[in-house]
Amino acid sequence: TADEIDDVLALDMWLDVNGVRRQTGSTKTMIFDPYFIVHYLSQFLVLEPGDLINTGTPPGVGMGLTPPTYLRPGDVMELGIRHLGTQRQRVVAPR
Repeated sequence: TADEIDDVLALDMWLDVNGVRRQTGSTKTMIFDPYFIVHYLSQFLVLEPGDLINTGTPPGVGMGLTPPTYLRPGDVMELGIRHLGTQRQRVVAPR
């Protein structure tokens, strides 16, 4: 809620793959800030508490590395946004 976050435009974001930091960023460096994104989407749909808006990721994606590095089955991704929480996922092979 608004009283839990001092500045929506200054939330640190990070992503680790297998314990190695791959991406670091902040909402202040996003192409479109969170206020614009919510305003824009609200013109087309009703946002409810708990809705998620996927926006993309900070610099450091694997295909931009030399050589490109892609996720493989067994890799573990951990990511977070300060004040909002963290997630952890393990990559599995398609069936």
